[in-house]
Amino acid sequence: MSDMFSAEWMNGFKERWNADSDLAGALEKIGFNSTIGYGFDGEASPRGFIRVENGHVVEAGDYNNQELNWDLRATPESWNKWMKKPPGMMGLGMAYTSRKLKFNVGDYTAMIKDPRMAGPFIRSFSAMGS
Repeated sequence: MSDMFSAEWMNGFKERWNADSDLAGALEKIGFNSTIGYGFDGEASPRGFIRVENGHVVEAGDYNNQELNWDLRATPESWNKWMKKPPGMMGLGMAYTSRKLKFNVGDYTAMIKDPRMAGPFIRSFSAMGS
């Protein structure tokens, strides 16, 4: 397996995301567009990113100062844990409140209160780990 959040890894994530109708399809229904960075807590910038248009990832790779709507950070250990066993709604809430999952950019509260976004967000962890 390639290094987590490397360009190769992010492109594999893109393929899995787009193949998952409960993820890409659900976000397509609400016209979800976003640029999302992924990385490790404590680092200056994310390592990888995806750009989503109408629910589908249209670009993925190394982060190179793209303007982000979301910037998600956690330790490598936490990312690995969630990829092996994706968190449910309660696990996600606990990860956020305990600062194991940080939103350096983006509004976690607004996202989690909207079931049209919360379900696919949780589903994205399954796409990461498959």
